[in-house]
Amino acid sequence: MLGVTAVILVVVFSLLAYALVTFRSRTDDDNREPPQVYGSNQVELAWTVVPVLIVVALFMASSRVIATIQNAERPANAIEVVATGHQFWWEYRYPGLNVITANELHVPVSDASNPTPTFITLLSADMDHSFWVPRLAGKTDLIPNRTNHTWIDPHEVGLYLGQCAQYCGTQHAKMLLRVYVQPRAEFDRWIQEQQQQAVTNQSVSEGRHVFESTACVNCHTVSGTRANGRFGPDLTHLMSRDTIASGVADNTPDNLRQWIQNPDAIKPGARMPAMGLGAHQLEAVVAYLGTLR
Repeated sequence: MLGVTAVILVVVFSLLAYALVTFRSRTDDDNREPPQVYGSNQVELAWTVVPVLIVVALFMASSRVIATIQNAERPANAIEVVATGHQFWWEYRYPGLNVITANELHVPVSDASNPTPTFITLLSADMDHSFWVPRLAGKTDLIPNRTNHTWIDPHEVGLYLGQCAQYCGTQHAKMLLRVYVQPRAEFDRWIQEQQQQAVTNQSVSEGRHVFESTACVNCHTVSGTRANGRFGPDLTHLMSRDTIASGVADNTPDNLRQWIQNPDAIKPGARMPAMGLGAHQLEAVVAYLGTLR
């Protein structure tokens, strides 16, 4: 498409430049109006047929690319992910691998000789969202009561940043996402770690007790405990993530403490409420969450 439009640009501006030079005003002009020509079937036919042919050619090229993307072949070793958009965070489930995580999507790098694309099913838990990672794929919307699909096939390892690209409320701008493209061995190791149940230190049992005796368990899941909420992110391996609050803040003890104490200080309008814990309870919960690796 760029090539076709570039040719059109060159032709049009060449004709324009020719007209400007050839028919420019001269000192010996007698200021009489040139002969007027009214109607030309050949010219009118040309400026109708030629643009139609160009548009048809661009339409066919676009249709071929769209069909190639939508009907992409799914190799047997492709990674399957279900991405669910929430106000205002991302939930990722790997159905065939029994892994659930949030906000940070991990995928293996794809080798051109042996492609390992990642196919993503897109769902919405509440309202319209949009999955957009510019360096990996175009945006695809997540619409309530509708299932959409997209896929990515990254060939370089690294961190790819994305964003919800559909206005979904006051925290739309901070509904960030991160895609970690890893070597296959590193990705397999991450999967194995995520498949394990939460391992906690017995010395922080008080923090676990506080966590399980408050409303935290209504929104969050920690495998191996009575916490099985689905409204908020799964926290089973919280400390394996680099960020909290959907990528807004680094996952450090200080930020985690502030996030629990007053979420609005980090993300104004966030759905998570301030838990109103005392100083001792807050430190115990932070210590407990710090063991969820």
